[in-house]
Amino acid sequence: MAKKPTKSDRQAVIDELRKKQKGAERRRGFAIVGVCATIAILLVVAAAYRPVKNWWDLRKFRDLNLASIGAPASACDDITTKKADGNQQHVPTGSQVTYTTAPPAFGSHWNEQGTAPAPFNRKFYTDKDRPELEALVHNLEHGYTILWYDQSIADDGDELNVIDGIADKFRSDSNNLRYKFIAAPWTAQDEKESGKFPDGMHVALSHWSAGGSGETDTSKQVGVFQYCSQPSGAALKDFMLKYPYTDSPEPDAM
Repeated sequence: MAKKPTKSDRQAVIDELRKKQKGAERRRGFAIVGVCATIAILLVVAAAYRPVKNWWDLRKFRDLNLASIGAPASACDDITTKKADGNQQHVPTGSQVTYTTAPPAFGSHWNEQGTAPAPFNRKFYTDKDRPELEALVHNLEHGYTILWYDQSIADDGDELNVIDGIADKFRSDSNNLRYKFIAAPWTAQDEKESGKFPDGMHVALSHWSAGGSGETDTSKQVGVFQYCSQPSGAALKDFMLKYPYTDSPEPDAM
């Protein structure tokens, strides 16, 4: 006849089950902590990846002067101009302005503090963080030259690195107004609303000229354009020497 389990035997079984359950719970806890730690590490790595990659991609341009970056100036068409308007024509922030040139070089724009113009210390934008056109046109009024690039450049990592390398030449810890430069995308939405660059051209330079440094006669203002098949530091250098920030309607503001 089988021996009937005693209370102490049953207690031993219960204790053993509890011990195993606690062990399983500890293992689950360790697993959860491990997963969380792994996710945290991956998030840190992901956050660090872009700055590190940008540094790595840009290092090859650090020892080059601006004119040596990208294609030669011959990659660009001749500079053209168009009579400008819009000086001091401020519209409420958030309202949309349809520009008649691709890209804009002048026109009505936002003027609200904090949204326009785009900050001096930002030199390179992608479609994920680019300010609205109405803010960037305010930068043009204050003497900036903007290098615009289309979607084909945005999709080409090597060409985009060239533009970032060009923009890097204008990054500075000082507020040197000669560095009034921004590189920004000309998006598919921009093309839909204002038009595309000329055939075969994927980069455009634009500037709002007062008609000469110190000129105050608004009738002399023109928008200045130059289109390029590829980004060219040489062309940009020549463009900005011919049309410096001082040749703009409001050159002294940031």
